[in-house]
Amino acid sequence: MNAATQGLVRFPVWRARLVLAALAAGFALLAARALYLQAMETEFLQGKGDARYSRLIEVPATRGRIVDRHGDALAVSTPVKSIWAIPGDVELSVAQHRKLASLLGTDARALRKKLDDSARDFVYLRRQVAPDTADAIAALGLKGIYQHREFRRYYPGGELTAHVVGFTGVDDAGQEGIELTFQSHLAGKPGTRRVLKDRLGRIVEDVESIRSAQDGRDLALAIDGKLQSLAFGALQSAVEQHRAKAGALIVVDVRSGEVLALVNVPSFNPNNRARLTGAQLRNRTITDLFEPGSTLKPFTVAAALEAGKVTADTPVATAPGTLTLARHTIRDVHPAAVLSVTQILQKSSNVGSAKLALGLPREAMWDLYQRVGFGQPPQLGFPGAAAGKLRHYRSWRPIEQATLAYGHGISVSLVQLARAYTVFARDGELVPLTLVKNGAAASGERVLSAQTARAVRAMLEAAVQPGGTGPRARIVGWRVAGKTGTAHKLDNGGYAADKYLSSFVGFAPASAPRLVVAVMIDEPAGQYYGGAVAAPVFAQVMQGALRMLEVPHDAPLEPVVVPGEGEEAKEST
Repeated sequence: MNAATQGLVRFPVWRARLVLAALAAGFALLAARALYLQAMETEFLQGKGDARYSRLIEVPATRGRIVDRHGDALAVSTPVKSIWAIPGDVELSVAQHRKLASLLGTDARALRKKLDDSARDFVYLRRQVAPDTADAIAALGLKGIYQHREFRRYYPGGELTAHVVGFTGVDDAGQEGIELTFQSHLAGKPGTRRVLKDRLGRIVEDVESIRSAQDGRDLALAIDGKLQSLAFGALQSAVEQHRAKAGALIVVDVRSGEVLALVNVPSFNPNNRARLTGAQLRNRTITDLFEPGSTLKPFTVAAALEAGKVTADTPVATAPGTLTLARHTIRDVHPAAVLSVTQILQKSSNVGSAKLALGLPREAMWDLYQRVGFGQPPQLGFPGAAAGKLRHYRSWRPIEQATLAYGHGISVSLVQLARAYTVFARDGELVPLTLVKNGAAASGERVLSAQTARAVRAMLEAAVQPGGTGPRARIVGWRVAGKTGTAHKLDNGGYAADKYLSSFVGFAPASAPRLVVAVMIDEPAGQYYGGAVAAPVFAQVMQGALRMLEVPHDAPLEPVVVPGEGEEAKEST
């Protein structure tokens, strides 16, 4: 052994071989693991990758349009953007923060409070932003600020159709009216797409469609947009003229049962609901209940005719213009010694109506009231439709049976009253009402004999002639039939001495009825009789509607002489 090798340490040969074997085994183990993961655990690795870069995004469905019977839009959806943020990712300079707050139309401090909440992974900064505003925000290139597409509902009819169409919320779901009733029909179903996003949240690749969006279906209403505008204008003018609290009006096509117009005052603009009040939101035509007063008298007369107790010419003693039952006195505004059944309706005699009712079995009156729809919710599928109140006849006392004869002690909605009058317009058949266009004649339910219905129709025509309570309902070129109503309002468990509800329900042409129009004016100031307050609104709307529909005339085209103050008969209240 020389000097050069004396300082070196020699290791056994097996040690080197052991290290080499260990390294080879390690590489083999890594190769096996890689092979296992790539061949056997593909879904696991793909899931981990997707969790970092792949996202499922919702593809919104376009809500179906709502149109009137002529195809004119009443509700449409327009594309908008919603601005959102991941607070932990947001990095804004003071200038950028001010600019963003300005574009969003929000207070800078309120925006700062949202963005400082780093514990949240998602926060909306503003929903339904106009496209030009969204583009201006996108141009700023702000980190952590994102956008997604939505739709906003727009209502071209504004306050004219607000109570019929209703409105949607910020999530494009129906909240009132037709929008709520037909939510599933209009909404459609959103779709889903898989995309790849970079670390800044930007979409870099559209990978695949998981589920295609199914747009909502359009819905054609029975409403006639032009007639709706006419009715709203006439009702609004009457409410303003008489300084009334509110008003409601409905127009029904007798043949099809379609609701051609339905308006309420006050109304609201569904495109701007920032200051919406409960009074504006109420669909009084369908939800508000009131005592119908004298507009119920035709049904009392019809019950008497149907029972064979009287004919149109049967005299009824009404002297001295009062009737006392159980210490309650029923009075007529125009006392008379004797009135025929026709004159009872024409003069709107409470005493005559009460005597007709007291001559009938209680169940006969109740059965007719119930069969024409009183005490039952109208089958319109409309949210909040009221059933009204009709107590069972077994609980009636004689005074209650008498007052029911002229519309006290019962509550109805205007839509119930309008539908009930189709019995007289359709020769005894009650027609189902619809807010959706059907364009076909509807089959009705037989409630009265045709003979009785026609007899009452003739009496209702007499009620609008000179000497009746509703001559202001007459129009040029068409014969009209209808009935006025004036009732004290209920207040704190009793009848208010100075609060009235004025109404008129009628149809035309009387020879072959096409339309029923019902009008209600709530708490008119000064003049309050239905013949002076509600009948002129009926005349204006009915005449315009018949012209629009080109209904043939059944009366001479001669000017109608409007009675002066105090010249027409006034219905008893």
